[in-house]
Amino acid sequence: MDIQTICSKGAKYQTRKRLGRGIGSGSGKTCGRGHKGRGARSGASRRPGYEGGQMPIYRRVPKRGFTNARFRKAYTVLNVDSLAAFADGDTVDLQAILDRGLASMNTPLFKVLGGGDLERKLTVRAQKFSKSAAEKIAAVGGTVVMLDDRGREVEGGKEGQEKTD
Repeated sequence: MDIQTICSKGAKYQTRKRLGRGIGSGSGKTCGRGHKGRGARSGASRRPGYEGGQMPIYRRVPKRGFTNARFRKAYTVLNVDSLAAFADGDTVDLQAILDRGLASMNTPLFKVLGGGDLERKLTVRAQKFSKSAAEKIAAVGGTVVMLDDRGREVEGGKEGQEKTD
């Protein structure tokens, strides 16, 4: 067996294709590029989304309206029943949630929703609270601490957020 046969049978390294070494090599003359056309030219490559000259899909699809995708604020969301993992009197914030493995870090902002019941007295620090979540935390004697987007405490809530008093 010669070296090319060994390499084509799944050896670790394959010998490089020697181009332009006569018609007997199988890759002579046009070197596997065919005749004329874009692929035959030097520097030939296609950009992503190229469809062979056909009008590409990103140009065929209508683009209308407003999208908030660039400005949307994403929150790590948790229900109050998940806070049962903490002991009575604990302070709960996004870092404590991540340390317990109750959420994975996908955003720097934290929001508490009112799903389920809470039986422990906790101090909960978050950027947003649903109205029912704030009521449930306060009902068991816990404290709701509003934070701004940078994690600093806010006095009496912020515009666009529910007041929890």
